Amino acid sequence: MPIKLENVGIAVRDLEATIAFFTDLGLTVLGRDTVSGEWTDTAVGLDGNHARIAMLQTPDGNGRLELFEYIHPEAIETEPTLPNEIGMHRVAFSVDDIDEALEIAARHGCHPLRGVASYQDVYKLTYVRGPSGIIVMLAQELQKD
Repeated sequence: MPIKLENVGIAVRDLEATIAFFTDLGLTVLGRDTVSGEWTDTAVGLDGNHARIAMLQTPDGNGRLELFEYIHPEAIETEPTLPNEIGMHRVAFSVDDIDEALEIAARHGCHPLRGVASYQDVYKLTYVRGPSGIIVMLAQELQKD
């Protein structure tokens, strides 16, 4: 059976702030909608499901994020995940210039969890705490083929 990754869905506190963060990093908005009704209740498994959504795509067209801001039921605040917690871990992006990506993230109040590391002189990488506590990995390849 052929299979491909469609998107990664993330519930967020503030849809507009999260869109601004990811579009500044280079993703584009493919579309926005407000969804509700029986079909969303069934698909998502929540009665009275009502959310504002946006689909974003990476410049290469291969990666998509679907962002949800719940109107109903009320969103449940949780503590931001830690890198070693079981469950959804992070969203990772390759960038051409990690310093530039970190400047963009900082403009949104998003900073590395600890710093920038070098992996075997192949990558510079860091984990950034993004909007709504999302962990975003940024990685710059140091050795291009």
